[in-house]
Amino acid sequence: MSLFDLSGKVALVTGATHGLGLAMAEGLAAAGATIVINGRSSQDKLDNAVANLRSLGYNASGYLFDVTDEAEVDKAVNTIESEVGPIDILVNNAGLIKRIPMLEMSLTDWNEVISTDLTGVFVMTKPVVRRMIDRGHGKVINICSMMSELGRSTVGAYAAAKGGLKMLTRNMATEWAKHNIQVNGIGPGYFATEQTAPIRVDGHPFNNFIIERTPAGRWGDPEDLQGAAVFLSASASDFVNGQILYVDGGLLATIGRPSNEV
Repeated sequence: MSLFDLSGKVALVTGATHGLGLAMAEGLAAAGATIVINGRSSQDKLDNAVANLRSLGYNASGYLFDVTDEAEVDKAVNTIESEVGPIDILVNNAGLIKRIPMLEMSLTDWNEVISTDLTGVFVMTKPVVRRMIDRGHGKVINICSMMSELGRSTVGAYAAAKGGLKMLTRNMATEWAKHNIQVNGIGPGYFATEQTAPIRVDGHPFNNFIIERTPAGRWGDPEDLQGAAVFLSASASDFVNGQILYVDGGLLATIGRPSNEV
């Protein structure tokens, strides 16, 4: 089990005040990591998430900053490394989605999605990896999506960003592997979160579609991402680089089945 032990490691998870980010932070903490979480919208939400992690007995702290703001990111990384310790693991989870048909989407909305979901990863990763290179090791995990591989109506900007993030992940791995830095991605399928709660009800067309489309026959639980996050953060993945691990219940493996097929 030492291959999966994160004791003594510092992990920064962005966009982790709730949902999948918070679940991954909990998983890394359970494996022994000291956790730093980030948010940008609310100090109260950030404080509540940190308090939740500490109530579980984990060593956790939180920092409020915008991953798209280079000056804020540089300052935050300096502060984290000074107050908590060197960042060994970076999970780029911060993101947003705007469901707007492309012909109706404004350039402002487009740029906001691309800036957060793609450019923000570039901005966030650079100051962290510079320090990882100096120390001779590091792990970076970029949170991709089903939309890194598949299209869907009304999410053109999100799909463009997540498709770009897949290739950014591979290019980061190409450039930094020689420094003993592993850069990989996780592609979550459809998960049971607060955001999806309104459509995860019996009889809702999209709920039925996801259950029928996913070979596992269910939505993912946020905890289903924890094993993948721990694996890609631990020494068990030291020769895994530039890969996207899809945690999707088999969705990408199949064309699906007719609704009346057993």
